[in-house]
Amino acid sequence: MSYFMGLDISTTSAKALIMDDAGKVIAVKGSPQPISQPKPLWSEQNPQDWWDGMVVAIKGAIAEAGISGSDIAALGLTGQMHGLVMLGADGQVLRPSILWNDQRTQAQCDAMTEAVGFERLIELTGNRALTGFTAPKILWVRDNEPDVYARCEHILLPKDYIRYELTGEYATDLAGASGTSLLDVANRQWSQTVIDALDIPASWLPKVHEGPQVTGTISARTAELTGLKAGTPVVGGGGDQAAGAVGMGCVQPDIIGLTVGTSGVVFAPLAEYAYEPEGRLHAFCHAVPGQWHFMGVMLSAAGSLQWYKDTFAPDMGFDALLQESVDVPAGSDGLYFLPYLTGERTPHPDPLARGAFVGMTTRHTRGHMTRAVLEGVAYGLKDSFTLIDRVGLPEQFEVRISGGGAKSAIWQQIICDVIGAPLANISTTEGGAYGSAILAAVGQGVYPTVQEACKAFIQTEGGTQTSADTSVYAEKYGIYQELYPTLKDVFHKLS
Repeated sequence: MSYFMGLDISTTSAKALIMDDAGKVIAVKGSPQPISQPKPLWSEQNPQDWWDGMVVAIKGAIAEAGISGSDIAALGLTGQMHGLVMLGADGQVLRPSILWNDQRTQAQCDAMTEAVGFERLIELTGNRALTGFTAPKILWVRDNEPDVYARCEHILLPKDYIRYELTGEYATDLAGASGTSLLDVANRQWSQTVIDALDIPASWLPKVHEGPQVTGTISARTAELTGLKAGTPVVGGGGDQAAGAVGMGCVQPDIIGLTVGTSGVVFAPLAEYAYEPEGRLHAFCHAVPGQWHFMGVMLSAAGSLQWYKDTFAPDMGFDALLQESVDVPAGSDGLYFLPYLTGERTPHPDPLARGAFVGMTTRHTRGHMTRAVLEGVAYGLKDSFTLIDRVGLPEQFEVRISGGGAKSAIWQQIICDVIGAPLANISTTEGGAYGSAILAAVGQGVYPTVQEACKAFIQTEGGTQTSADTSVYAEKYGIYQELYPTLKDVFHKLS
């Protein structure tokens, strides 16, 4: 039997997962990661901490599985996207990594948009210039730390720094590279147009690879540190969302992923490149060769419910709190909740958007407020489906749901009715680490395509069907769509 390892460097943990060649997970080991916020709006991590944690996780997973490191046939990588790692000529890290959630680069985003042009930037890269992305971080270092910029020779993403430590190779995957704002997403290569406009040396950028493509092999040094076998292949893998979609089996245009975590993500695979003209959806390369995807992101999904519980019912369990909403009719008797507690990204790329209850009267109870929160998040997720549908959803599609919010049958029914499509639960829960292990298995020929591997490894388990409330929500959703435009100026004044 062969075994495959998926490595995931997230913001909070370095994780190693081992699965067998039948897709069964046999070991998972994680190592917590520290984070630094040296100034307001800044967010940084030390890449050496990532590597130290990953060595611990790899050794721990091998021990937990009860196998030898030489039994691992191949590895795949995933992790947090957009982070900037700058290396010198000797491969040494020049400064702490600036992370995806760092907000210091708005001036550089504005400069990028002016240099390339708003429409042209979205056409080429599939996205607006956003503070979370990599390119504006590079410009920020040039503007503020010229001594560091002058010594830079290589740019890597977080998971690709792990790849460098594993193999000694400077490489990345197309899904991760899509989040840099430097990739020609349609043509799956670095955009010379954007690179020239920003005056970033093209030699700094690593070679790009498809998700299952071999990018290097385990070095002798890494073998000694981890117990892995020298020469073991390491495939491209994917950014966290793309690898997570592989782990859910969302690898063809008629299977859409819906994740209800702290944030909410709608992931729609595309057979051909497309982009939303105003950049309200992310358009990236998929970790699946020859595919792309749309992604809608709302910033406070289950995070809205967590805030609501902590604020209004701190001593209640979630089940008891949500049970109060069961007898409240769909639409919460005219009470709406806007889930913009931390600003918003899709469909309103507005960091100054704010949360609100709208339509409250004396007849509304806590049960109404609870249901309004559940419905408000569902409407926010529906916004992404609406935008994707304008470009083109398949006539028939399946929605696979995951995340903490999906564990509530009450909330799952509301989401199902609001988006107007059945929801399917899946048999896997490990997300990106599992998806990257699948990509490693495909890279080694266990299955000829990612689609066939996912069909064999991932099953759906029950789910939720639409109810009569679907027609009610179709009407209520139109009112919800009017609220942000009506309140936008007020939100900005408040901010």
